[in-house]
Amino acid sequence: MHPRCYPPQELLYDTLSARRKRRRERRRNQSQISRGPSSLPHLDLREAQHVRRLAYSRRQAAEALGVSIATVDRRLVPTVRTVKTPWGQRLIPVDELERFIAEHVEQPRPRPAARPTGRPVVLPTAVVDRIYDEHQSGKSFGEIARGLTREGVPTAHGGRRWWPSTIRAVLAAQPR
Repeated sequence: MHPRCYPPQELLYDTLSARRKRRRERRRNQSQISRGPSSLPHLDLREAQHVRRLAYSRRQAAEALGVSIATVDRRLVPTVRTVKTPWGQRLIPVDELERFIAEHVEQPRPRPAARPTGRPVVLPTAVVDRIYDEHQSGKSFGEIARGLTREGVPTAHGGRRWWPSTIRAVLAAQPR
């Protein structure tokens, strides 16, 4: 075998010594555990009935607010005091998050008044009267529409052409 295919002996020994160190560390940890609780310092432990959260991580704050982490980074973090842990994580104190929410709560907007549905009718009453008169005289919707189109009477929305369905809608909207 070629000598370049294998690592030099120094690297092999370094790897083995690291393995040995890990093994020793594992054995020490196992021996402390096997000795039992007498080897550990005595701690007076009590069960808490209520635990109060002190801070949120950025992810937890985003979930609590219902926004993305990017939004928290862009909008929330610059405006509140945060805690930076030694390992680089940013924590947002609960008090700061509550203050931010209280400052940005808006009053509910009143509902707008109900608007009538459909398009507004802006036909002059003279045109509506003419349509009723011609319909009373026995003309069909198509004949009335062709007559209004021929004379150039604009529709309710400024159109040039009248349709039989438009005539029917005018008669149905304003019964006499």
